[in-house]
Amino acid sequence: MPRSGFNNARVRQANKQIFLSHLWREKQLSKSQLAQLTGLSIPAVGNILQELMDEGRISHSRESLSQRGLSGGSYHLPEQGAWTLCMNVTPTSLTSQLANARLVAVGDPQHERIDAGTPKALLAALAAHWRRYRQRFPEVTINLALGVHGQVDPITGASKTMPQAPWKTPVEIKYLLEEQLGVQVRLDNDCVMLALAEKWQNPAANSDFCVINVDYGIGSSFVINDHIWRGSLYGSGQIGHTIVNPDGVACDCGRYGCLETVASLSALKKQARVWMKAQPDAGYDPEMLATEQLIAAWREGDVRIQAWVENAASAIGLSLYNFLNILNINQIWLYGRSCAFGERWLHTLVQQTGFNPFDHGDNSRAKATQINFGRLSPAQQLMGAGYLYVESQLSEL
Repeated sequence: MPRSGFNNARVRQANKQIFLSHLWREKQLSKSQLAQLTGLSIPAVGNILQELMDEGRISHSRESLSQRGLSGGSYHLPEQGAWTLCMNVTPTSLTSQLANARLVAVGDPQHERIDAGTPKALLAALAAHWRRYRQRFPEVTINLALGVHGQVDPITGASKTMPQAPWKTPVEIKYLLEEQLGVQVRLDNDCVMLALAEKWQNPAANSDFCVINVDYGIGSSFVINDHIWRGSLYGSGQIGHTIVNPDGVACDCGRYGCLETVASLSALKKQARVWMKAQPDAGYDPEMLATEQLIAAWREGDVRIQAWVENAASAIGLSLYNFLNILNINQIWLYGRSCAFGERWLHTLVQQTGFNPFDHGDNSRAKATQINFGRLSPAQQLMGAGYLYVESQLSEL
């Protein structure tokens, strides 16, 4: 018996959301392809497509996607409309990718080093970066989609905490930039940006998965039943602040022994600098240590660096073991500069995830826990932020 309130209007709404989701992923599909993807009949598909065209949500092209016989052409998202400048934002750098109305990359990613000592300086850098794109493409509206390090309130568009920033107060990024630039602005945590990138651009992504960014800090984001899980305070996924050593060093969050203090790049570099300062005759300059040097020393077989890095990978693996048991998510994608440590680092991490108590050996390998390096390009990673607009559009249907 159908549930109360489950009527034809709701069915049409759900079908339109499904059709648009497929088109955002594939960009262009034929009527028969949509029928295969949804399991609906050709006449039913035709009715839904006509309704979406009447609403101006999709367009029809005479271009055939089939090599056989007659074709009814294909359907795609409108080419006209606002573009999106997708950005990853920290107080020290801005990395951006411009995307057209169909969220297809325009040009290559751009990287800019900044020195934002105040919220005002950060906003000025963001506005200046956007204006450079605006000068190149004056004929189109360019909205902003930002992936911001730290805790973000995606509803108000405020950066609540930004760990690398010298300030500790919230910044109303959305309101202030929209007022200054006259375009739409959406933002969320940088790990949410990566999760959206995986969800919308990786055909191998499950409906439940996790992305972990191991870089300056350690962050993560969960997709559960095909939806981003943010938590009521928008702090979900703070794997970097799970405590691995209660007697460890102080963390920026105010507690002691968080995973970030052991396994992040900033923790590894701090450990290396302490050793360098204790070895003044070793010929190293602790203040000039860069991430690239740390990774190079690992690859060259430096015993100390290898020990520190493997200890960091083990700590991440143990934390992941707890997450795997609690959430029973069996697909994890790793991103961040620490991935440059390579397969040996990954192997150490995976070993520590250990035994999964829910896997009794009678499931297919497709259901076994998968922990891999993320495979999306830098442009695709950045464009994850642009899908904030897509998800908003679908939720409003």
